[in-house]
Parts: sequence; C-alpha cells; structure tokens
Amino acid sequence: MSSVSPIQIPSRLPLLLTHEGVLLPGSTMRTSVDSARNLQLVRSRLLKGTSLQSTILGVIPNTPDPASDAQDLPPLHRIGTAALAVQVVGSNWPKPHYTLLITGLCRFQIVQVVKEKPYPVADVEQLDRLEEFPNTCKTREELGELSEEFYKYAVQLVEMLDMSVPAVAKLRRLLDSLPREALPDILTSIIRTSNKEKLQILDAVSLEERFKMTIPLLVRQIEGLKLLQKTRKHKQDDDKRVIAIRPIRRITHIPGTLEDEDEDEDNDDIVMLEKKIRTSSMPEQAHKVCVKEIKRLKKMPQSMPEYALTRNYLELMVELPWNKSTTDRLDIRAARILLDNDHYAMEKLKKRVLEYLAVRQLKNNLKGPILCFVGPPGVGKTSVGRSVAKTLGREFHRIALGGVCDQSDIRGHRRTYVGSMPGRIINGLKTVGVNNPVFLLDEVDKLGKSLQGDPAAALLEVLDPEQNHNFTDHYLNVAFDLSQVLFIATANTTATIPPALLDRMEIIQVPGYTQEEKIEIAHRHLIPKQLEQHGLTPQQIQIPQVTTLDIITRYTREAGVRSLDRKLGAICRAVAVKVAEGQHREAKLDRPDVTEGEGCREHVLEDAKPESIGDTDDLALPPEMPILIDFHALKDILGPPMYEMEVSGTGGDPVTSNTSSLQVSERLSQPGVAIGLAWTPLGGEIMFVEASRMDGEGQLTLTGQLGNVMKESAHLAISWLRSNAKKYHLTTASGSFDLLENTDIHLHFPAGAVTKDGPSAGVTIATCLASLFSGRLVRSDVAMTGEITLRGLVLPVGGIKDKVLAAHRAGLKRVIIPQRNEKDLEEIPGNVRQDLSFVTASCLDEVLNAAFDGGFTVKTRPGLLNSKL
Repeated sequence: MSSVSPIQIPSRLPLLLTHEGVLLPGSTMRTSVDSARNLQLVRSRLLKGTSLQSTILGVIPNTPDPASDAQDLPPLHRIGTAALAVQVVGSNWPKPHYTLLITGLCRFQIVQVVKEKPYPVADVEQLDRLEEFPNTCKTREELGELSEEFYKYAVQLVEMLDMSVPAVAKLRRLLDSLPREALPDILTSIIRTSNKEKLQILDAVSLEERFKMTIPLLVRQIEGLKLLQKTRKHKQDDDKRVIAIRPIRRITHIPGTLEDEDEDEDNDDIVMLEKKIRTSSMPEQAHKVCVKEIKRLKKMPQSMPEYALTRNYLELMVELPWNKSTTDRLDIRAARILLDNDHYAMEKLKKRVLEYLAVRQLKNNLKGPILCFVGPPGVGKTSVGRSVAKTLGREFHRIALGGVCDQSDIRGHRRTYVGSMPGRIINGLKTVGVNNPVFLLDEVDKLGKSLQGDPAAALLEVLDPEQNHNFTDHYLNVAFDLSQVLFIATANTTATIPPALLDRMEIIQVPGYTQEEKIEIAHRHLIPKQLEQHGLTPQQIQIPQVTTLDIITRYTREAGVRSLDRKLGAICRAVAVKVAEGQHREAKLDRPDVTEGEGCREHVLEDAKPESIGDTDDLALPPEMPILIDFHALKDILGPPMYEMEVSGTGGDPVTSNTSSLQVSERLSQPGVAIGLAWTPLGGEIMFVEASRMDGEGQLTLTGQLGNVMKESAHLAISWLRSNAKKYHLTTASGSFDLLENTDIHLHFPAGAVTKDGPSAGVTIATCLASLFSGRLVRSDVAMTGEITLRGLVLPVGGIKDKVLAAHRAGLKRVIIPQRNEKDLEEIPGNVRQDLSFVTASCLDEVLNAAFDGGFTVKTRPGLLNSKL
C-alpha cells in the first residue's frame, strides 16, 4: 500500500448533464451550459461556492438536460466522470448561457439520485483512483504486456507527427512521465475517435478491458497517418509544396467521384485554351504573354484566387478579334439609297459617309475617321450612326459615356485589383467579334471628372488616329490596333468638350429640322412606326399633313422630333381605343339575341350623329373607318394647344388666330419691345427683350438671369445710344438728350428662370432702347441677332442656321443678321429662305432702319436751338 492517501471525491455530487461530448479522466473539455437545471447548478454551486469541494461536479455523458424544470429527468447514464471546474465564462447573447472549462478526475457510478430540483444531486461511488493501481503479480504481468504494447503504439503514433510542434513534443514527454495506466484515457481524448467510442472507453472500468479497447484505436490512427505520408512521397522539398497539391488531391479522392470529373473537365478546358492560343492569330507580343500566363496557370492550384483571374484573362485574349474583320460594302449608289431611305435631310452626314466609301475604293488600308456629330437632342445623331454601320456592312456597338467619371471605364483596371475588368473599348470589341466595327461614343460632351481620373483624357489615345493603332488597355497590358474602327461621337454642344479632345475629332454640325422636314420625317418614318407599334393600319387612321403641321407648331417646340413622335403615339393610342371598342360593339350587335328594334335604334343613332373621336357619346357606336384626325380631334386627344404663334396669328383655327393677335397686341403694341434670336443646345429660340424707363437717378437695371457678356452688351447699347442721341433726336421725358438724366432704365429678358449669356443680343438691346426713347414701335415680324461694338459696328455671331429656323418656326418674316454672317445663309434650306426676308447689317444704323417701318432716319429740326438756360 502506498503511504500517500488517495484522493477521495465527495460521496454526494451535483450532476451536470451533457450530450455533446464525453469527458474522460485526465482530459480537459469545454462545454456550454444553457438548460434550466444546468444553469441553476452553475449559479448556485460554482458561482456562490467558496470551497474546493464546491468546484467538483459529476459529469454525466449521453444525457440531454430537459429545457424546462417542469420536465422529468431522463434516464441517466450509469457511469460518469468526476470533474473539476477550472473556468466559468458567462454571456447573454444570443441567450443567457455559461461556458465551463472542466478537467476529468476519475470515474464514478451513480448509486442513487437524491433530488432532481433545482438541479440533480446523486450519491456516487468512486470507481478508480489516479494515484492507486493494482499491484498484484498476475495483474501486473498481464497489464505489463498490454501496457508495453500500448506504449509502443503510442510512441510510434507521436513520432509520426511533426516533433517541432510544441504540443507534440510535450505529448512525447508525457508518455514517459505519466503512469501507463493513465495513458488510455488521455490518448483516447486526443486521437480522432467518435463519442460512441469514447463512451465505451468510459464504461470500461477494468484496466485490462480499457487497454484492449484503446489499442485498435491507436492502430487505426497510425494506418491513417501512413496512408497520408504515402500520398506525399512524391514531394521533393518544401519549396515545391504547391506543385504537389494537385496530385495529392487526385490520389486521395476515390476514382470516378464528382470532384475527379470536375478536375478532369478543368484540365480539358486548359488544354483547349492552350490549343486556342497556339492557333490564334494574335500578334507576337500578345502570344508571348499568353504562353507565359498559361504556364503559370498549369502550376497554380484552382483554390487560389489568381487562378480564376488568370483564366479569365486568357479567355479574353483568345476571344478578342485580333485579325478578324468584316468586308466593307463599297457600292456608293446602294449606300446613297440606303441612307436616303433611313434618314431624311442630313446632307452633310450623308456626304461625309459617301466620301469615306469613295476613298476606301481607292485605298484599302484607310484609317477609320473620327467623326463627331454635334446637334440638339432628337435630330437623329444616334440613329444615323447605326445607319452608317448598316450602310458599310459593319458591326455596330454603342458606348454610352453620359455620366462616366472614371478613366478605368475607358482604359480598364489593372489586374492587380480585385474584380478588375477591361475597359468599354475592349469589351465592345469582344462583343462584336471584329476589329473594324462602328463605335458610337454617345454623349461625349457629358463626361465627368472625379478622383478616379478624367475619362476625357483617356479618350485622347482612343480618338487619335496617330496613336490608336497601339492602344494599350490596363487590363490587357498589350497593344491592340484600333485604327480600323470607325469612331462616331455625339454631343449636344462643344462647349463642355475639352479642347484637346475636340481637336482630335472631325466636327459635323447636325442642325434642327425645319417644319417641312419634320412633316416629311413624320409621314415617312414616325407615323408608320407608331402604326406598327399600336397594331393599326392606314385603313383605320389617317393623319393629313395639315394635322401634322398643327402638331408641330401648336403642340411641340423642339429642334428634333422626339416630342412629335410622342404626340403621334398618343393619337394612335386614342384611335386604338376607338377601334377596339368598335370591334367589341360590332361583335355584340352580331349576336343572335339582339332584338331587331335595338339594332334599328343604334343604326339610327349612328346615322344621326357625326363622327368625332372626342365625343364620349359616340363610344357606344362602331367608328367609321378610316378615322380622320383633324384639328378638333387633336384638341380632344392632346388637349388645348401648348404653344401659340409668338408674333403672328395667321392660319389655323379662327379662335386661335384671335388669341395670337391678342398676344401680339399685348407684347408688341408699345415701344420698348424687340425680338432677338438665341442659340441653345436644344436648338434656336426667339427671345423678347423688354425695356421701360422711369424717373430716377440714371441707373440701368438688368433682370432675367443674365451673364456677364449680356450685361456688357446692355451697357454698350446704352452708351452708343447716349452718344448718338442728338443724331436720332432721342430724348428723355423732359426733353433732354442725356438719356440717363433723372431717368432709370430697366431691361428684362423673359423667361426669368432661364440663364442667358452671349454677345448676340447686342443689336436687339440697342433696337429695344431706341424704340423706347423714340416712342416708335419695332416691326412685329422682325427678329435680329448680332454683336455690337462701342462705335456701332455689328460683328458676326454663331448658330445662324438654328436661329433662322427658330424665326421661321415662330412665323416671322424678316431676319436681321450681321453682314459677315451672309455666308451662313447657304446652309439654310431653300424653302426657308423663300419664306424669310434677310437683311445683312454692318452697323447699327442699318439695323435700326430695317427694324422700324419707314426706317429710323436722322431727324433734323432747322432753326430750332436748344436752350442753355
């Protein structure tokens, strides 16, 4: 007997019920406590206890604790482990619970459960002691053989592990320092075993039985390690560890499994990718890069993030059309017919495309031009780009640049970034599959700028014919030839395009349409398109040209035809309702249960009432086909006219003419009002300038959100009039030639909410002030534009065509323009020139003579002297 007293556990222990793991003597385990009885045990016994004995618990495995105190205890496992609570950690998320760190001491057997609430307590019997072991000769000999065998396998298992790991080295020392009889429980808790196997070891009270049950577990673990080492025998050294991962994965999987099939498919894809690279016609530099990347891809495990990036890069390189192109259709006559059928007017655009075709017939390797269509919205800039591609027989791709503020959208991202991808140029080439498409860079004037760079600066390389043959995308990192691509940019104005980018493009102005052009476009393209979209036929609806003109002049006011298209769509929808209801009514009348009297009554009603699309009473009757859209139908469908003729009331409905005449009398029947012409990105517009004078201190007030240039033009005009007041006998109300003496002047430019600026209002302001001080009315059918100088000269301005078209739309008859703008009249359609009378002026004297009835001649009063008193 040993002289040392053995450790005796208390005869009565609180029971901790667990079902997740098995605690063996000599091992340590963490367990979560969240059930009612277990929580009460921790709070009452562990947290409030002050002695060592209060930290000793009885851990019962394979026994779940009921969630509620009201439930009875389940059958308890017979054998448990006395444990010492080393640590208690509490938490309230997601629900109140404790985590216990417990260390097993010895086995015990439940004798009797003393109580069940608030936590179970039982009388126990200690089954083994860590300090005492059997010492009879027979038992020692039998256990000696078993313990030696167990020790041999345990040492073999530990030595197969990496001894440089501190935990493995410590385990090796424990094998020599601990008693042999304590090793089965410790090693069983360390090696890979199931809870069922651990439970069997716990139930093995006899040492002999415990050794016999643990040895097969050690042998199984050793065989598993041997198999793992056998699969790694091809590994040459630690530096080539990555290379060996693929063979290991192949060997460890069972042949024929899904993972092997996926890997074989990946290998086949890599082989196909390598074959495509060899057979591709990419340049030598790009081919070298692809060969280098495919070699890296073969050595790379699929689990690495760079594997997918490299594979996507190689697939993009293979799919790019390095030398694949389409053959241009160079028949100029067929191209002219196709362009004329697709678009009405636009002579400049058609002429430029035909020129390109003609040069391509003479020279095959012509570089693609860089065109920029500049014009107001809705005139067909985008659609004509698609027609150009169809005319040439090329692929078409549109790139919307509005709001783009990152240069990576053009040049792409470098592959070092996560989620990198090529720019829109390279993506577009991949989409169309040829290297000579037509690229439409839409809204190039609306590019932004941010911390990510300036995309307009990135476009400099793309749109430069001397550089784009060697365009380098950041993602590709190799040069790509863009010289065969036909780039067409669209913009509403050139003011927001950087000068360097504007210099690289060939600017082609696309002005707004005249009324006659809009009528032709509506009847050639818009009306047939709307009829097709709404399921109507020309036998069901007729829109005469007079009605189309009413829509253009009274319901739309734009340079393009988008609003006109929407109004035509509204008309077709209203007619579709009438047609559908008429078909329904006809079907109802054709039914046999309709009486003859009812049929006669509806026939009489139909004959008695005239057909009108706006009358709700007629909705019950089948409409007569075709439905004719006249002015009354327009008013019923589209409502009252949105716009009236600003200055003339001729033509159209008499009521509307009277209304227009009333507007003329209100705005032009008093001195101090003149009509100017302004250019906007939406096209030309007419602009009223109003002036008034009142007693004051000689101040000039300007309103209407004017820019600095227009304010200076107003000061120039008043200064010129003051210097020439005696010449034209312009006086104030008191008869003074000093126009600002005791007089304040107020100039206003409606509409006040629209910002205005530019030099072209100078002649209009001068004419308005001359009318104010002379008391004479400016002709109501005259509009003017031009910049003035302090000496009264009239300087040229821009946007003449758009301004003249605006005057024509407003019904004006005479337009005054600078003499040096006379050359711009050649761009105006012939029918517009016939309807308007143009006056070219080189000085303000000529402007005033043309703006007033009877001229604005110099007034002389012989014999009349001004008093000096």
